[in-house]
Amino acid sequence: MDIRTLNDGLSVCPQIAASDMPAIAAAGFRTVICNRPDGEGEDQPAQKEIAAAAKAAGIAFRYIPVVSGAMTTEDVAAFGAALRAAPAPVLAYCRSGSRSAALAVAAGAASA
Repeated sequence: MDIRTLNDGLSVCPQIAASDMPAIAAAGFRTVICNRPDGEGEDQPAQKEIAAAAKAAGIAFRYIPVVSGAMTTEDVAAFGAALRAAPAPVLAYCRSGSRSAALAVAAGAASA
């Protein structure tokens, strides 16, 4: 996994697999946010699969799908609200991590 830390409470990364969840838990993450809509890529695991693995690992999970290149103010508001409510630290992911990082910047959550 290529995890990029944005601040003490938020990191982003490219697509994860259910099998990554033990390592994510071991790294201390308490919440995972999926910003990638289901079906965006043929080899992409469904968010329900990731959510089940997160639950099994004791990690909170939120699904806030954002269409690549079409981020809305509603997406930003939902992401910001999730960050405020989620146990930290949070790991957000999408296809490459860029969409999640852009959401963090737009929500004002990308700096310490």
